[in-house]
Amino acid sequence: MHERKWLAEQFEDNRTHLRAVAYRMLGSRAEADDAVQEAWLRLGRSDTSAVENLTGWLTTVVARVCLDMLRSRKTRREEPTVEDAAETVAGDDDPEHEALLADSVGLALLVVLKKLAPAERVAFVLHDMFDLPFEEIAPIISRSPVATRQLASRARRRVQGGPLNRDDDVSRQREVAAAFLAASRDGNFDGLLAVLDPEVVFCADRAAVQMGGTAEIRGGVAVAQTFKGRARAARLALVDGAVGLAVVLQGRLRILLGLTIADGRITAIDAIADPEHVAQLDVQILSD
Repeated sequence: MHERKWLAEQFEDNRTHLRAVAYRMLGSRAEADDAVQEAWLRLGRSDTSAVENLTGWLTTVVARVCLDMLRSRKTRREEPTVEDAAETVAGDDDPEHEALLADSVGLALLVVLKKLAPAERVAFVLHDMFDLPFEEIAPIISRSPVATRQLASRARRRVQGGPLNRDDDVSRQREVAAAFLAASRDGNFDGLLAVLDPEVVFCADRAAVQMGGTAEIRGGVAVAQTFKGRARAARLALVDGAVGLAVVLQGRLRILLGLTIADGRITAIDAIADPEHVAQLDVQILSD
């Protein structure tokens, strides 16, 4: 009973912070409150005896909840409009919420954030607005730290209105991914090296490793050797708004390969096979 009371007090101490995180990601006060409430419910169902940083733990939970909500919203093709956000702000006499909005969260920012893919938005908000390191953000969005850094960087350029790199263009990403896929299928080792960064990092989640993969492979030569003559069941796909590969076996989506592209080369490949994570991602199969 004492521990339950302590957790409730700690949660209330963190509520303003958690609402700020959720609001920046979701752009809706009602949805932000729903996300915070879900975090409270998960706290009640979890064993936190080994948690050293409860604020960090709660922030991660809220971020995961928001990511699920964003992905669900994308699947339904729903986004709060500017009018929705304005209505949320208008007439709000909650001092806590007014302070939240005054702290660099305005309608203009919400309009830009809604254009980001879910993983981009989470990476940008947690890193640029709340100073979470990429190593802590990466597990939330099922990406490697390298890929998470790239997502945040791409989101930052869009938010700031600066010039986008060629690699931010979906058509350019598709060219690189298609070249990688063709070289892999053909067993073209030199072709793979041409589209892989010399320092490329391949990372696989636990489910992918259990399917016979390797947890981590570093370097263009090693990654090229791994993919040489492979990927016959892979298809080009949009994975949370970025071009990647989807491995479909017997009509079932089994593995997603998230590709991080910089300067026309693949710098990171993230293999995601956990069924729960795969189901949560917004995936659109593209024609080869």
